[in-house]
Amino acid sequence: MRLGMRFGLSAIEKRDVWSRWKAGQSLHEIGRVFDKPHSCIRTVLLPRGGIPPAARRRSRLALTFAEREDISRGIASGSSIREIARGLDRAASSVCREVARHGGRPAYRAHDADHQAWVAALRPKRCLLAQNRKLRDLVASKLILDWSPEQISGWLKNQYPNNESLRVSHETIYRSLFIQARGVLKKELMGHLRSKRRMRRSRHSSEHGQSRGQIVDAISIRQRPAEVEDRAIPGHWEGDLLAGGKNSYIATLVERHSRFAMLIKVPSKETEAVVAALSQHVRKLPASLKRSLTWDRGLEMAKHKDFTVATKVQVYFCDPQSPWQRGTNENTNLLLRQYFPRGTDLSGYSQAQLDHVSLRLNQRPRKTLGFETPASKLRASVASTI
Repeated sequence: MRLGMRFGLSAIEKRDVWSRWKAGQSLHEIGRVFDKPHSCIRTVLLPRGGIPPAARRRSRLALTFAEREDISRGIASGSSIREIARGLDRAASSVCREVARHGGRPAYRAHDADHQAWVAALRPKRCLLAQNRKLRDLVASKLILDWSPEQISGWLKNQYPNNESLRVSHETIYRSLFIQARGVLKKELMGHLRSKRRMRRSRHSSEHGQSRGQIVDAISIRQRPAEVEDRAIPGHWEGDLLAGGKNSYIATLVERHSRFAMLIKVPSKETEAVVAALSQHVRKLPASLKRSLTWDRGLEMAKHKDFTVATKVQVYFCDPQSPWQRGTNENTNLLLRQYFPRGTDLSGYSQAQLDHVSLRLNQRPRKTLGFETPASKLRASVASTI
């Protein structure tokens, strides 16, 4: 072993690690700065789930170091406790407790007293979920159903509008999951989070998507009827292929008005196979839900005219490399990664299994719908058109 080699990181270095993590640097990037393996950096971040600790601050009511030095000088000069307190504009009882707590008049030292008070203040306050068992059980029961913390928080407000004790922010739920030292929510519940991560990434870290191919005879999204944009009328869909391992795929359709999702098994991404599978499912929809379909430039929809003939649904195509023009579908595909992580072989899922996943997704409340579910929103919109 090399003489003088130091393992671990100092307190100052750890603060720098948290600062770099918050700025969006990766474990490997931070490790290179400190000449440490990324696993060493991970051991610093993992106990708090990647959530930086809050900066400690003294209470405005606590004695300052300067005031403690005045107390020490007052004791050395033989002043009484009341005289010292008057000079500090503090209650005599506060000064008396301060002196008694730190050795009495003969042993009181400002520096030692200030350090001891700072250490003694490290008493973590119990979080909301630790104090309220009913609320904790409600949160855990919804996490098991794959609800997101934000969905749980919004549902509690709607379900218990007059009970302030059954309110919790989504941030508190996330922190109670990621910071296992709180001992509130079981570690296993993290497996129900959409991302499956054990640590939270900084919002400054970015991921770059990939561009898709082009398609011939595409009708541009710019020619799409204006009624599609405001989402007021049901029946306008967005679609895409969700890719899995071993060259496997699932077709996803999302209705813009209700965010209702359908998952469709496809044997491959060849245009004949995709168009045939989509046509079979869309033909079963009521007429009020068959208005338009927006797709990206993937060649799996090259035979879009065949789809339109079979379903009477016009297909519109996004601009190249513009996934935000199909944002509802993109967001839904991210939700589906909770059930189908990247690299999963999707060919082994039956249509019945895909229907089960879509049912679960459609019965989860959405913030964008005022925490209604896509299923209830779609039922209401269809009923209103009959």
